[in-house]
Amino acid sequence: MSEFCKAPPGSLAVSSESLPILPTAVPVPAQPLRALLDTAESELLAWLATIGEKKFRAGQIRRWMISRRIQAFDQMTDLSAVLRQQLTEHFSFSSLQTVRHQVAADRTEKLLLRLHDGELVECVLMRDPGRRTVCVSTQVGCAMGCVFCASGLLGVKRDLTAAEIFEQVLVLHRLMEDDEKITNVVVMGIGEPLANYRNLMQALDMLCSDDGFGLGARRITVSTVGLPMQIREFARCGRQFNLAVSLHAPNDELRTQIVPVNKGTGLQEIIAAADDYFEITGRRVSYEYVLLAGVNDQPHHAEELSRLLRGRNCHVNLIPMNGVTELVMTAPGEPRTHQFCELLKDRGIPATVRKRKGADIDAACGQLRLNRTATDAASKDE
Repeated sequence: MSEFCKAPPGSLAVSSESLPILPTAVPVPAQPLRALLDTAESELLAWLATIGEKKFRAGQIRRWMISRRIQAFDQMTDLSAVLRQQLTEHFSFSSLQTVRHQVAADRTEKLLLRLHDGELVECVLMRDPGRRTVCVSTQVGCAMGCVFCASGLLGVKRDLTAAEIFEQVLVLHRLMEDDEKITNVVVMGIGEPLANYRNLMQALDMLCSDDGFGLGARRITVSTVGLPMQIREFARCGRQFNLAVSLHAPNDELRTQIVPVNKGTGLQEIIAAADDYFEITGRRVSYEYVLLAGVNDQPHHAEELSRLLRGRNCHVNLIPMNGVTELVMTAPGEPRTHQFCELLKDRGIPATVRKRKGADIDAACGQLRLNRTATDAASKDE
């Protein structure tokens, strides 16, 4: 017996076998730091008060985070070194990590971003003369099931927070040159924006606020597959955002094949909600129509679409399908696309063909995420 187990004189000796077995202490993993922009202003003000800092510091910090293209708290040069260190210890500078960055010949830039929980989303920066447009995601995956879209092939995992939506704009803003600025935002990335309505609206408020990007509502377009109740709620928000409805077919039978969630709503209810949007906001509604070769691109489809939209103040945005390796559908050739567009215009329906951006990179929405997820899965199997 060791010296530790010898009982002192006059005491009751206790066998080591009878001693209670205490649980081994298991180290608790450190919780990830909360992203600063995911922290409510009231919480930030309360934290500043606990460390003896004035309230105006919150405004300084926010301006640094949003208006300036910095990458870390240390670059906030008009804050004390002590405060910068405290920010580093208590908050994460960003909740997004760039996993892949693609740059196309036309200078379109596409990012695959990892969120704090390891999930992936995409965002895009598009450059045109006098215009810089960013496209952001609102969900991890998509539940709408559109048959031509890579975004929903893996299903939907979760909604993005307002800060995660807003931060995509910040990440893209930091890629731009000093003389560039964001002029437009389109919410057309991964996910159905109106299915994440509350967080979407908070993010849009951040984009429009004076201490955010100060964007006018008319420079922001939200794309939806067509959720009537949410479209009407969006119309009543008091802002003049642009609404784009993803139509993709001129009748319910075909649309349900292309957009399965149509079965629960139907074109007439979606069009009626879009009409209400126009009546309430005065904003012309855009209808997006992805052209699928041999599926919805025939002259009779154009005729039927023109009858459906006749008399409405609207615009049809024709989008030749971006190639997705996992899908067999393809875009029609340029002659068929041009014919479809001209048929609509001849019948009084304003229509244009969307110019393809980033054609030499993984242009299809969700394709970059899908490729990465497949690669990660293959690596695990090995």
